[in-house]
Amino acid sequence: MADRETRPTTVWSRPERGARGPAPERSRTQITAAALALADAEGLAAVSMRALAQRLGTGPASLYRYVGSRDELLDLMADAVAGELDLSGATGGDWLDDLVGLALQSRDAHVRHPWLADLNDRRGEVLGPHAIDYLDHALGILAPAPGTAGQKLEAVGLLGGLAVLFARREAAATSTAATSTAATSTGDPATGDPAARVAHLAAVAAEGRHPHLLAALTAAGAPPPADRDALFVRLLRRLLPAMLGQGEP
Repeated sequence: MADRETRPTTVWSRPERGARGPAPERSRTQITAAALALADAEGLAAVSMRALAQRLGTGPASLYRYVGSRDELLDLMADAVAGELDLSGATGGDWLDDLVGLALQSRDAHVRHPWLADLNDRRGEVLGPHAIDYLDHALGILAPAPGTAGQKLEAVGLLGGLAVLFARREAAATSTAATSTAATSTGDPATGDPAARVAHLAAVAAEGRHPHLLAALTAAGAPPPADRDALFVRLLRRLLPAMLGQGEP
């Protein structure tokens, strides 16, 4: 029973390598960096122990001396991306500004690594040391903010969820850039520019079968130019204070 209770439960709970055997040829950090490069280049599905070993010029069996399974490798990859965020800034200023800045960093990390959102969907809540540092830093930013501890944890979760959502939209926009460019000249609302889509929506609303949509579009007026950064920041600045019981700033 004691052995079961003390058994390591994550890759970080275990020494990087056993004390016995030949001198280490590489480190978990090097292996993880190679896996990140592979995922960035070819997608998450391309990341296997065999493909990674081939990239490193070694045999798959040698990698298992450092990483126990592909799942452990994926955990290391996710935490390595969390380590890309700069948490060195002092907290204690304007908590909302600081938290929005952290959210922008998180979104940019997901844009750099578009496979990360799918990885987090599959792997559940496995927090490595960098992810725990991030969570602690975010809660430190929120220390002077109103709200309960539970509300602050929910706010950090919302921040991450919006970062993923906007990163996915960015990736989708990038992947369809060529199609959108072609559709802009034809005014195709399905794949074209935002103006064509807005015009299509307005035309549908004007038919009279969607009175609430028509009223909202009429009241809103012309939409502002598409700016994902501005929209991302605007949503965070509205939602976060509301979640913490402060209301819209």
